[in-house]
Amino acid sequence: MAAGSLRGEIRLPSDKSIGHRALLFNAMASGSAEVSLSRPGADVLSTLEALRLLGAVEAVEERYGSVLVTLRGAGGPGAAQLPAGGGERIECGNSGTTMRLLCGALAGRPGVSPIELFGDVSLSSRPMERVAGPLRAMGAEVVTTDGHAPLRVFGRRPLRRMHHDLRVASAQVLGAITVAALTADGTTTIDTPAETRDHTERLLAWLGAPVRREGTRTTIEGPAGMQARSLTVPGDLSSAAAWLVAAALHPDAELRLPGVSLNPTRMAIVDVLREMGADIRVVSGDTSRESAGAPSSASPEPFGDLIVRSATSLRPISLRGHLVASLIDELPLIAVAMAGANGVSELRDAAELRVKESDRIAQVVRHLVAMGVDAEELPDGWRLTGGRRSRPVPLAVATGGDHRIGIAFAVAALSGSSGEATIDQPACVDVSYPGFWDDLESISGPVRASAGAGAVR
Repeated sequence: MAAGSLRGEIRLPSDKSIGHRALLFNAMASGSAEVSLSRPGADVLSTLEALRLLGAVEAVEERYGSVLVTLRGAGGPGAAQLPAGGGERIECGNSGTTMRLLCGALAGRPGVSPIELFGDVSLSSRPMERVAGPLRAMGAEVVTTDGHAPLRVFGRRPLRRMHHDLRVASAQVLGAITVAALTADGTTTIDTPAETRDHTERLLAWLGAPVRREGTRTTIEGPAGMQARSLTVPGDLSSAAAWLVAAALHPDAELRLPGVSLNPTRMAIVDVLREMGADIRVVSGDTSRESAGAPSSASPEPFGDLIVRSATSLRPISLRGHLVASLIDELPLIAVAMAGANGVSELRDAAELRVKESDRIAQVVRHLVAMGVDAEELPDGWRLTGGRRSRPVPLAVATGGDHRIGIAFAVAALSGSSGEATIDQPACVDVSYPGFWDDLESISGPVRASAGAGAVR
């Protein structure tokens, strides 16, 4: 059953997408910088450990509840590159971002031995030719294992300038090619079929690299270097999505989420939930007015506070086309919101969900049906008929180790969309949201956990 009320303030972990890039790009820059991370998840720690093996990390310390990483970049004024030391085999854990961005960064590293990038069973099942192919076209030598990890990357410099027409709107693939293009001789352009997150372009430009984004085209002038700069990584909007959905569905909720990234290419989750009828306010650092926070010289990213209250009711929604790529991480949570809306909702053009940590389309539909929702699996999404059920049923959530599935269906139980939910691998949420269960308890009450299973009621 749902918690009696959801009230309080939650300080979120640092944004995962920005955290990866802040560490990696400073390691490729000239000079030293400090990156401050709040509760970095397992994925970001995979990037941190990779950079430690390569010799870019000078110190890691805890300070005021955050992790402060000091990096010394190996790049020069006109040449971005990673250090040449150590790291013949680098484990990327479950992190596709770590593997793909490192592949691009290592592709243009000259005169060093090949480096093998490997990961867990889930990461080893994800497609890697989508990044290896474009890098090979630039002159890099990248060897995959039947199109998957492990990868072997041989440093080559200079790489060739290219025009790339990507088939998939993937910020990870775009980012890998972009960092490789910093070592190419001339202008590289990359076109994507839909808008993707622009964290790579924002951060590289802020560090002084000649990179720009115009619509769905990214342009890089190489060869180029950049200057390391210290920054504090804002809160993760994908983590915030859990509480936005939970509060919108709950009959007695008011939550404040301070210091969250408000990157325009990530705000689709707020826009979609508002369209469904959610009561969400965006407040900048100046709390006297409602607006998105603005980037400053101290940060390449806008940030501010989110306030969410119970919705009177939620409306169904149909999602397809270019919008889907910008919502890819939040789609399991949106499915839970759809289940609480009155009417038929549909998701299309989301086949990418099938090659994430699990087949998230199959997972979402299977658990929604177990909740009593009339849900149908489509090749590239789902169709479901939502509405609150008078007798929520207990739910056993087999996550397959997928953090997004665990969080989504914990939220379903918390908000009353299902009965008590038992999560089979509660620790899997640490990949993106360490401290999730503590935050849940802080706004709702105790969560039971035993023998590797967590229960939310």
